[in-house]
Amino acid sequence: MAYDSFNILTSSCVPLPLENVDTDQIIPARFLKATKREGFGDNLFRDWRYNGDDTPKTDFVLNNPTYSGKILVAGRNFGSGSSREHAAWAIYDYGFRCVISSFFADIFKGNSLNIGILPVTVSPEFLDKIFRCIESDPKTEVIVDLPNQKVTIAATGESESFDINGYKKHNMTNGFDDIDYLQSMKAEIAEFEKTRI
Repeated sequence: MAYDSFNILTSSCVPLPLENVDTDQIIPARFLKATKREGFGDNLFRDWRYNGDDTPKTDFVLNNPTYSGKILVAGRNFGSGSSREHAAWAIYDYGFRCVISSFFADIFKGNSLNIGILPVTVSPEFLDKIFRCIESDPKTEVIVDLPNQKVTIAATGESESFDINGYKKHNMTNGFDDIDYLQSMKAEIAEFEKTRI
């Protein structure tokens, strides 16, 4: 399934300055029964967003209209715990296209890249700068430039480079998952097959 292509994203941010957020907190296990990738955004951070009677918790950031945007800025070690793809699905389905943190769990990072979410790893110092800017001005915009692998705080011009696997970068900029990538090479594969007969 193809996803939105990712090149340069300029957006305000939703801050979640919590460390060690695991996949069960991102999407609780009781919501993993569905096999389609749609609808998981409704239960993103479910137990943090809602009370037992399904009323929104007003003190949780996703329920605060002050913050919005396609970038989630999270604390260190985001996406730890069990290796459920649904955590990435929930973040994408909610509307986030990028998560910025100083460290990601490897499996969560891979799952995110596979479905069109760009996990951007920055230094703890730069992450703190982003948090401070958002605290000072909730409408602070961050520019995530995938082709040049750079993230910039628009208001200050401060920026930092980030790393990404070349294959995953190619897929993200084209909106490909692994199957889309193979399908994009049909002609080349067919030509190669002719040489093997």
